Amino acid sequence: MSEETKSLNFIEHIIEEDLSNGLPKEKLRFRFPPEPNGYLHIGHTKAIGISFGLGKKYNAPVNLRFDDTNPAKEEQEYVDAIKKDIAWLGYEWANELYSSDYFDKLYNWAVQLIKDGKAYVDSQSSEAMAEQKGTPTQPGTNSPYRDRSVEENLDLFQRMKAGEFKAGTHVLRAKIDMEDPNMLMRDPIMYRILHTKHHRTGDDWCIYPMYDWTHGESDYIEQVSHSLCSLEFKPHRKLYNWFRDHVYEYAKDQLPLPPKQREFARLNLSYTIMSKRKLLRLVEEGIVSGWDDPRMPTISGLRRRGYTPSSIREFIKKVGVAKRENVIDVSLLEFCIREDLNKTANRVMAVLDPVKVVITNYPEDKEEWLEAENNQEDESAGYRKVPFSREIYIEKEDFKEEAGNKFFRLKLGGEVRLKNAYIIKANDVIKDENGGIIEIHCTYDTDTSKKVKGTLHWVSIKHAIKAEIREYDRLFMHEAPDSDKDKDFMEFLNPNSLDVKTGYLEPSLSGVEAGERFQFQRLGYFVVDEDSTKDKLVFNKTVGLRDSWAKQKPKPEQKQQPKKQQPQRPAISIIQQLGKKYTNLPEEKQIRTKAEIQELAKKVSYEELEPWFGTAVKKAGTRIATMITLKVLLNKGLERNDAINEFIEKALEDKNELLVKEASEV
Repeated sequence: MSEETKSLNFIEHIIEEDLSNGLPKEKLRFRFPPEPNGYLHIGHTKAIGISFGLGKKYNAPVNLRFDDTNPAKEEQEYVDAIKKDIAWLGYEWANELYSSDYFDKLYNWAVQLIKDGKAYVDSQSSEAMAEQKGTPTQPGTNSPYRDRSVEENLDLFQRMKAGEFKAGTHVLRAKIDMEDPNMLMRDPIMYRILHTKHHRTGDDWCIYPMYDWTHGESDYIEQVSHSLCSLEFKPHRKLYNWFRDHVYEYAKDQLPLPPKQREFARLNLSYTIMSKRKLLRLVEEGIVSGWDDPRMPTISGLRRRGYTPSSIREFIKKVGVAKRENVIDVSLLEFCIREDLNKTANRVMAVLDPVKVVITNYPEDKEEWLEAENNQEDESAGYRKVPFSREIYIEKEDFKEEAGNKFFRLKLGGEVRLKNAYIIKANDVIKDENGGIIEIHCTYDTDTSKKVKGTLHWVSIKHAIKAEIREYDRLFMHEAPDSDKDKDFMEFLNPNSLDVKTGYLEPSLSGVEAGERFQFQRLGYFVVDEDSTKDKLVFNKTVGLRDSWAKQKPKPEQKQQPKKQQPQRPAISIIQQLGKKYTNLPEEKQIRTKAEIQELAKKVSYEELEPWFGTAVKKAGTRIATMITLKVLLNKGLERNDAINEFIEKALEDKNELLVKEASEV
């Protein structure tokens, strides 16, 4: 088996088998068929990615077809939003189609089924029909109207179409088998009466086809070769084929290709609700501001949150195509946007919880414009100027009056480096009447070659611009908020999913436009919100620089025999062990291992790490783990030195692509 064959997913295997059995490649055609009754969410991106991905792989057309068969719930607003979202993700459809375009043809085929004794008009109540349906272990019973004559059925169906009857008085059902073990085959409804205006056909119709009747026949009309859908439709396949096979006999000369339905596991995401009905409830009850609230899993919500199309496409690629349902950790999605923005987002300085610093030996009337690198990951990003003056803001959490040796930020008597500026030393504080620190008095040193362990971000007070900062977090606190049968999913809402505060930003951000993304250094990634104006800037937090939820997850309880307490292994030793196998791991495990190394790196000192710079060339995994750890230490404020620079330079020249990638991100 070739490497190419091995890498095919199961859907691609099906297509390749069909091609080898004689299906002409030019007959391949796919579709994405959303119902326009809500906004697309992250779960839909898998189906979108699969269909459009196959279209690209096989150079085959992909239709965007709206299955608009329920006018009571469908709106043009949703059609427009769906088109916008798919285009934003970077996909192009061959044809924009609607199931409502086929209402006449579907009606005529239904008439033919009646004539062939394969469909009948039922005049019972929905309750009576449900009772006759039976159960999965008990067969159903026939409707008393099942044996109406063809003439009576045709007359009633035509009068249903003409609008003579009220909703609920009659339905058209397929005549299949009320004892079939698959309950979907027990005379399913094909048409119901709805006196509701359709968003496209207006009042032309008052009977509307059901999804199962419409869906497969629309595929057939469009000559879709492979009808791909999620696993919940697998029981529908038998009915899909029944309708298809009968209609094929009516139209095989004009429409020679019968479609094939196949199912894949849908995308389930932790800490996330995917049900449109439940998402609508969040909107209607005012829990969120709308479908595009940045806490929503909708594509429009993710876009407003600051997610990029490429990060979502990369996420779908990593998730892959599976046959079995599983739950993907939302941290993988967050990892993908971090990786993307790390390469593309310019670095700026912003202080979100400020405390004033007065540099007492800096002249009161002096200011300087210092050079700052925009993005060390992108040489073309260039540099900008940031102003420096006697009074600056730093984050409150970056100062302590007294602190231990492991606190590398500012403390009384201690020194830190100001990013892109000077080294300062804290000498005194001024407090308010309640003992809160309102000013830190420092002196600065122009000798920036000194070694200090901490580096802080800051902004010049007189140059700072104010902005509204919306810090978003996960909307739910439970990994599976709709899995508890005894509790309403709303009980798991995170009360701290939105924190609005005032931030102080460097002046280079004064002219930003909605949608621009930045890394607020040491804080996270932020995007300019659409509510932003020239007079009032608004930023949304996209994601933090690291996963803040990982350490909060409760560990599963395990009953273990009491063990003798053993000395804890040093973090650097565990990192070394993880590195040994790193290059042999599949991509998904590499991501998890990298996250584990990053967490362990917080417990490692530079003195422990530096000896590993001399690791042998052939031990690529260990050097990769060392590079990942080094990156964490640098992000925490470790200053570069000759040993660090030499280690990075050697890594950039290495043959191992993973090592080069990690080194290029340092």
